[in-house]
Amino acid sequence: DKAQIAEIVANLSKGPLDADVEVVVGVPAIYLEYARGILPATIGVAAQNSYKVSKGAFTGEISPAMIRDVKCEWVILGHSERRTIFAETDELVAEKVGHALESGLKVIACIGETLQEREAGKTEEVVFRQLKAMIGAIGNNWANVVIA
Repeated sequence: DKAQIAEIVANLSKGPLDADVEVVVGVPAIYLEYARGILPATIGVAAQNSYKVSKGAFTGEISPAMIRDVKCEWVILGHSERRTIFAETDELVAEKVGHALESGLKVIACIGETLQEREAGKTEEVVFRQLKAMIGAIGNNWANVVIA
């Protein structure tokens, strides 16, 4: 909620931030404009998701264009919750990453295994598969991608 975002902003404002470190705060879509309005321009704001196309009948989804329209420059894609709860495939995440980059956003691309996959010794296999799916979508835009 807004109170939590304001608390994060207050904490970030207490101490000096390293000028060589890019700080980004990820907030739910409904709070993007609010967060951008109270954070200094030196701190980025990330949406927690976006869709793979710019417009159409995708009720409830937000597009990279919408994120940019409220002066935010980042999006988090491929989070484990999106992959497990909403069954987002590696291919869908890659499409979303590609469209976000083409639209001028920077991307925090999440990869990682589930607990079951880790316990089965499949961490490297899963992380490699997820990253491999994104390589074509990222192309030469690695400067605008952070792997989480």
